[in-house]
Amino acid sequence: MRSRSQYVCQQCGYSQVGWAGKCPNCGAWGSLVETVTEQEKRSSGRGSKLKLKPVALSSVPKNKKPRISTKISELDRALGGGIVPGQVVLLAGEPGIGKSTLLLQVASNQSKSFYVSGEESLTQVKLRADRLKSNLKKIFFLEETNVDAIIDSVIGFSASARPDVLIVDSIQTMETSDLSGMAGSVGQVRECASRLVRFAKKYNIPVFLVGHVTKQGTVAGPAVLAHIVDTVCSFEGDKDLAIRLLRTSKNRFGPTDEVGIFSMENHGLLPIDDSSKLFLSDTKSGVPGSVVVSVMEGTRSILAEIQCLIVPTKLAFPRRIAQGIDSKRLEVILAVLVRRSGLPIYNFDVFVNVVGGISIKEPSADLGVALAIASSYFDKALPKTAVALGEVGLLGEIRSVLSEEKRVKEAKRLGFTKVMSRKEFKSINEAIKSLFKA
Repeated sequence: MRSRSQYVCQQCGYSQVGWAGKCPNCGAWGSLVETVTEQEKRSSGRGSKLKLKPVALSSVPKNKKPRISTKISELDRALGGGIVPGQVVLLAGEPGIGKSTLLLQVASNQSKSFYVSGEESLTQVKLRADRLKSNLKKIFFLEETNVDAIIDSVIGFSASARPDVLIVDSIQTMETSDLSGMAGSVGQVRECASRLVRFAKKYNIPVFLVGHVTKQGTVAGPAVLAHIVDTVCSFEGDKDLAIRLLRTSKNRFGPTDEVGIFSMENHGLLPIDDSSKLFLSDTKSGVPGSVVVSVMEGTRSILAEIQCLIVPTKLAFPRRIAQGIDSKRLEVILAVLVRRSGLPIYNFDVFVNVVGGISIKEPSADLGVALAIASSYFDKALPKTAVALGEVGLLGEIRSVLSEEKRVKEAKRLGFTKVMSRKEFKSINEAIKSLFKA
């Protein structure tokens, strides 16, 4: 089947053979994207002789193949229990965050895997594999950027000898000769990903795609890339710290609220089962400005420590610096403390930090942030066995949060006997008077 490419406008659908920066039909700049058109498939409409027969879903046999375990507990958790045959997973993250390291560990744990590198040479990949102590006999390496040659290489194996998983590092380096654009362009990324998805579905071989990210942290390339794959996972964390979080933003075969937690060590990424201890400091005595909160990461409850330091300032605009929480949320909590509790902190610099490098995005930590600020202001420490749990409203009220029983159970398991929540205090003013002004 002969193929050719043409440019199609992503705004109005106008197509033309030659390149143009501006669509002649709608006038949109940069909307013309190179697309492969197959001549034998262009017959469509009322005059088409192609007849499709719909199939009842009840007649489709169930897939009896079980999920494939990656033998990495936190990755299996993020994927919903393992890899589904034919699943296409897009793994994105900043450079150096650990994408290639994790996938090389996945390849080593399978009975047979196919690792394709378009960015590194085989010698460079082998150096990493030796550092990770990978089983090199189970991994077949290929240094190639042509997606058609990669698919043909995998299909060349007999049915019984085909790999359990195909890893492509990365999708932005792949290209097909059917398009004239360079690797990484919108047309190339979309077409190469589509061909790998069709290959995965036809042969029931799971495919992992490594994806680049932009400066804003989103997946680089066309938005359709995240739509055509089955699962989108992203690595989060500070490269200077050992903690890595693997979040799933899309998953056709499992939940999207699961999070995998890893620690970057010399021999690769190690899954962390009991993660609460990572985000709690080793302070043995109570220190003012320190509060333990309970946050939900997926379906698990994690205890994290919030530290606050306030110092007098003579600046016209006091500094409000937040690490690990939203700075705008901090401004709201400070306004509530000033208006509803009468804390004169408008002449103080406020610094708030979440220990361990974790980012808290849910409002359940509001009470912890407010109590940490009050503790630092009154220079009075909270009990070491206390944990804060609650959302603070603009009226100063303390509101209940989701999965409160699960959070309390996890806190008590780790030795925290005093729970500061709405059940004990109805407002932030009541909590401050009881804890610091008694």
